[in-house]
Amino acid sequence: MIRAEVIRKRLNKLDEYLAILRTLQRYNWEDFIRDPEHYGSAERFLQLAIEAVNDIGGHVIAALNLGTVNWYSDIPTILAEKGYIHPELRERWIRMIGFRNALVHDYLEIDRRIVYEVLRKGLEDLEALREVFVQFL
Repeated sequence: MIRAEVIRKRLNKLDEYLAILRTLQRYNWEDFIRDPEHYGSAERFLQLAIEAVNDIGGHVIAALNLGTVNWYSDIPTILAEKGYIHPELRERWIRMIGFRNALVHDYLEIDRRIVYEVLRKGLEDLEALREVFVQFL
């Protein structure tokens, strides 16, 4: 059974993270890269936003007994196979997961241009997932 409070709490955090990320979008590349608080905040809040959608997706899968999640990439795959998300959104979510993994595990090699690009163009994917999960409330 889906627990609305689990989804609601994570959606509220996702909204908080997206609001912060939207404020960071106002910086041009030069200002963004010049200030560690800008790119560091973007990195962290992108990671947290992706974690939130992963958590919600995992909860939906477990609550509806849709399958077994062994890897983060299983979450969008299962939800797409069961018709909850479009295959295109599945692909974008899998790329987000790869980006999250780079932020967490490859922190010594983070390409800040990619972070900036995700900040500028990737929030709509997180917002699309948010809309999917709102339907479970």
